[in-house]
Amino acid sequence: MKILHIVPSYKPAYIYGGPIESVSKLCEGLVEQGHQVDVFTTTANGETELDLVPGQTVNVDGVQVTYFKRITKDPTHVSTALWKHLYNTVGTYDIVHIQSWWSVLVIVSAMICLAKGAKIVVSPRGMLSIYIFNSGKSGVKKLIHNTVGKRLLAKTAFHATAKSEYLECREVIPNWKGFVLPNIISLPKVEVNRRSNEVFTMVFMSRVHPKKGIELLFKAIAALPFPFKLKIAGSGEEAYIKDLKEQAIQLNISDNIEWLGWVDRTEKFNLLMQSDLFTLVSYNENFANVVIESLHVGTPVLVSYGVALSEFVMQNDMGWVTGLEIEAITKKLTEIYNDKPKRDQINTTAPALIAEMFAPAKLIGDYAANYQQIVANNL
Repeated sequence: MKILHIVPSYKPAYIYGGPIESVSKLCEGLVEQGHQVDVFTTTANGETELDLVPGQTVNVDGVQVTYFKRITKDPTHVSTALWKHLYNTVGTYDIVHIQSWWSVLVIVSAMICLAKGAKIVVSPRGMLSIYIFNSGKSGVKKLIHNTVGKRLLAKTAFHATAKSEYLECREVIPNWKGFVLPNIISLPKVEVNRRSNEVFTMVFMSRVHPKKGIELLFKAIAALPFPFKLKIAGSGEEAYIKDLKEQAIQLNISDNIEWLGWVDRTEKFNLLMQSDLFTLVSYNENFANVVIESLHVGTPVLVSYGVALSEFVMQNDMGWVTGLEIEAITKKLTEIYNDKPKRDQINTTAPALIAEMFAPAKLIGDYAANYQQIVANNL
């Protein structure tokens, strides 16, 4: 098949977190399985631009990627150059896979694709959850959805990364046709060599953002009855991080917290491996690659019910799941600390389970099969 992916940002714009990696791994895997894959994206790299020539197609690990200049420097990612090129070329593709939603870039792209009769699959990547609808510029989102968004989405198929996201999408568009497949995650072959920590060590590794529930975690750990350390690996807005540090001082836990900032790929897996627990008590997460990455090196996880992978964690007994009440988080962390036998068991069994369930070759074949069903109007 000839497949086009439209995504607001693409590697090496790793500042945007997990989606950059999962989208690129999907595209590269499809190429390896014999498909022709093109990517239309922008030069977005946070508040700056990638050091690339706009409009020039680059071979990025086998994938033909065209980075178009964006006019805006905010999440709207407006790119008239991309839209013009899309209008002239979309008819040559068997299917178009649009990643994310709400940005002006992808909504107008969807309009162009539908006007030209293209077959489309949309990966909302959590953007259609109730939490997202009611956060940020909720009034603008609801206006867009009720005027054009709902009509556009109803003419596409959708991809959800977990069952919970699938159900969210079906609530937004009743009877919307879609499929569920997890993100493609690059899991390096690493020798698991854990060390014993003198103090119980937790790690948070994600974008530092209000939806991640970090304030809740801070209040919960402030009440813990045992010594601990929390390592925070990730970048975010300077003002928000400053506010979090002030909260840590007020809660008298600042000496227990180590702020690491953004960490590279090699450091990431080593940091996860040498931690006793990975924590993510988000209000909403459509997948969370780092949960799988943590289990890949045998580190158990604590996630909230708002994390889509919470069902996977419970079904496979790979960690613990909590509500967002501060007392509940504190109680669960205390339970985890006291249950060393279960933590040791996860250390041993998690890597093999992840290798079996998230094998990229099989998952990529499943993506291609669903594409073919959409093209044939059988989904």
